[in-house]
Parts: sequence; structure tokens; C-alpha cells
Amino acid sequence: MLALVLIATTSKTFRPYIRKAPLVAFLLGISSGFPLTLLIATMTFWLAKVGIDTATIGFAVALGIPYTLKFLWAPLVDKLPLPFLTKTFGQRRGWLFLIQALLFVSVWQLGASNPQPGSMGLFAVWALITAFLSATQDIVIDAYRIEILDEEEFAHGTATNQFGYRTGNLIAGAGTIYFASSEGLGLGWATAYGLTAFCIVPAIIGALWIGPGRFVDRFAHASGMKTRQFLTEAVVNPFREFLSRHGAFLILGFVLVYKVGDAMGQAMLSPMIVDLGFADLDYISANKLWGFAALIVGSALGAPFILWLGMGRALLISGLMMMLSNVMFMVLATVGNNYWMLVAAIATENLTSGIGLTVFTTYLSGLSSIAYTATQFALLSSFAGVGRTFMAGPAGIIADKFGWVGFWGFTVVAAIPGMLLLWVLWSKGYVVQGIRQSDGVDDRALKEPIGAARAFGFLLVTVGLVGVLLSQPLKWAGSTALIFAAVLLLGGLIAWLGKAKARQATPR
Repeated sequence: MLALVLIATTSKTFRPYIRKAPLVAFLLGISSGFPLTLLIATMTFWLAKVGIDTATIGFAVALGIPYTLKFLWAPLVDKLPLPFLTKTFGQRRGWLFLIQALLFVSVWQLGASNPQPGSMGLFAVWALITAFLSATQDIVIDAYRIEILDEEEFAHGTATNQFGYRTGNLIAGAGTIYFASSEGLGLGWATAYGLTAFCIVPAIIGALWIGPGRFVDRFAHASGMKTRQFLTEAVVNPFREFLSRHGAFLILGFVLVYKVGDAMGQAMLSPMIVDLGFADLDYISANKLWGFAALIVGSALGAPFILWLGMGRALLISGLMMMLSNVMFMVLATVGNNYWMLVAAIATENLTSGIGLTVFTTYLSGLSSIAYTATQFALLSSFAGVGRTFMAGPAGIIADKFGWVGFWGFTVVAAIPGMLLLWVLWSKGYVVQGIRQSDGVDDRALKEPIGAARAFGFLLVTVGLVGVLLSQPLKWAGSTALIFAAVLLLGGLIAWLGKAKARQATPR
């Protein structure tokens, strides 16, 4: 981070990194990043240390469910005003401060619940509460980040947010274990969790520093609205606004498939490393040292990458780089147990993934209308997760059938549809070179009737999306996941063919 600041003082394309809003995005990222690591990685380590069997520890997988389904309650967080807090601090900061106060308490209680074999009930309850509050905090922080960043610092703020997120991961992982372990400070797990809960403070400081942001209040007097009016504006209109855009369904299809090849590779990297006989310390040093450094460098390069190339070219070139980086793993699979080849493959993959992550997250953020930021970004990020969730199972089957060299070759081929779809979107003008992909809200489009067929299609899309996202953490059979995927596609087709007038894109 210090090196990035030094570069920013001398390079124009890196200079936005040291502006107020990107620095605040970094602080928001710290508070966003710590709870999930605390729940998944640190918690499972703790439970193993106190003698909880692996079957019971497996329940931690279910704690990721609120993160995948957060789009279901994002409309309330997006638009529901809070008594006193919204009036005093604004919509985003009001929700942020409320959720953080509750999250602080839940993390303390989680640490104090003292899990033991045969006595996990209270611990599991607080873990689920913490997961829900953490996912809700992500809804608020993602929307707030989008609304505080100007166009010229948008990509830089996205990158610093990723840096902050990784910093929060590090504090909640290695930091919490160091606080608790007898080989560290020896404070015990309750105190360690309690201290880690103070990771909410950076976001509070950032929010007080930057102000309320550009939240668009489309119904300032919500208390006087009828329930149906409120639900229409908060729940229906965010989806209708997005889907009324020209090329909306092609855009959603692109979001679904863009990182499929990368997701397949991530799912099978660790099994291949074990199969090739690498020592644990070799993998740890290659991944956590070389790989982490490459990821940070790649994330930092992502913002200038967009400024140099424009959004369309940045998406295309970063996608091609991620696709071709998997060739390095084909070479590794051919060479076998070679440490420096492992380092080269992981560093290359993390460098390109860092660039791609910044570019793609910036693109998703720019797709979100400033009027419905929280709801639309939560929905888009959930759609992006479908590819990762759905392809995890088939990845193992392909690796078994074709071997490691053939598998990594397949991941390169699997990325081609995303590249072709991006080319179609770009050639039709549905991907613009600027960061903001949305021109705002066309009230005429929101007043048009949805139609029964399209409403039914939206319902099927929601059911299919929820089913696909739940299939991996709940370990449903592959046939069940396929059924939900079919429902998702059928719903999209019905909604697309349903009677609705698409909003014409504004020329740029």
C-alpha cells in the first residue's frame, strides 16, 4: 500500500488513489472484509482446536448463504428509511451505523459463546446472526462506495476497496488467531473475537469523513406512501429499470458467463496441487506470498488499465489475459512437481485475476443505477456468482475424465463464450467506454405495465437464481442444480419475450 501511495504522487493515472473518496473506499473495505474470514476460516480453525468433529464444522459452509442471497432483502436496505438515523446521517450511513452496532455485538457474543463438543447451539445461532448482519453490511457498503466515487476515481476506489477487503481478511484471519493463540498473545478466543470486532471502526471513520454520498431519494416522504407504492418503488422498479434497458438480457448473460473459465480453475487448483505432490509449505509460500503480492499488483493496475483502454477494451483484454493465464497451469501439469513453475503459474494467474477483478467489479458497479444502487449491485453480484457456483461440480468431472492438462485446456475454451458475448455487446453499443453504464432512470419506462407473462418470468428467474446459488452450499444433487438452472433460463426467456417496451439507450 505504501508503494502504491509513492507511485500515486508521481503518476497521473495512479494519482486518484490518494484522493479522499478512494481512501474512504479502502476503510470501507476493511470493515467489509473481516466478518466472512472470521466466520469461515478463523472459526473453523477455532472449532478444530477445541475438538469439534469435521462433520459438525461443515455447517460453516451454510454461513455463506446470506452472502449469496442478499439481493432478496437488498431492496429494504436500499430504500427503507430508518427513524432518526436516516434523517441525521443519510440513508446509507444510517443503515451502516445500525448494522455495524448490531454486528459488533454479535461478533462479541460469538466469541463469548464457548463452543464445545456437544454444546454448539448458542455458537451456531450467533454465527448465523453474524453472517446475516455481515451480508447486510456488504449491501450498504457496496452501495455507499458506488455513490461516493466520482467518475474519474471510480476504478481507483474499487481497487482500494479490494485492498481494504484483503486487509480485513488478514486481520480477521492471522490477526485473530495471533490474539487468541498461546503461541501469540494468548488472550483466548473470546477476547480475540472481541478485539477483531473493532474492525467496524474504519468504516465509521470513513463515513464520517466523506459525508452522506449521492443517494437518490425517490420518495422523500415514504411514511405517507401506501404499502403497494413503497413495494413497487423499492422492489419492482429496480428490476424493471434494469431490464427496460436496451440489451439488458444480453448483459445479464455476459455477467453469468464472463468468469466461468476462471471459476472452474479456482475450484480445482488445490486438488491438482495435492495430486502433483507439492509440500504444504511450498503451496502456502507460492500462494500466500508470491500469489498475494501478484494479486495486489494486479488489482492496483486494474484502475489505470480502465483509464488507458476504456471499459470495453479493458473487459476484453483482461478477460483474454485471465483465459490465457490458465495455459500456465497446463505447463505446470505437464512439468509436474516444480516449485518455481508453481510460483510462476500462481503469480501469473493472480496478477491477471487482480486486474480482471478490479475491471469486472467496476463494470458491475457502473451498471448499477444511482437510483437503485444497493438492489441492482446485489442482484448483479449474485448473478456473477452463479457461474462460480454452477461450474464447481462439472469441473471435478472434467478433471477426472481428461486429466489435468486437458482440464486446464478446457478452462481456456470455456472462457471463449464470454469473450464472444462481450464482443456482441460492445459492437451493439451496450458496453460504453466510460465507467457509468447507466444514464439514470427513465420514469416513462417505470410507468409502463409489466404484463403478466413478464412478471411470471421474473418470478421464475428469482426462484431459479436462489436454487442455483443454494445448490453448492447445501450440497444438492447435480440434477437439482440443473433443474433450477433450467428454471432460471426459462424465466429469462419468458421475461424477454413478454410484452415490454425496451428503453432506448442514450447515444454517447
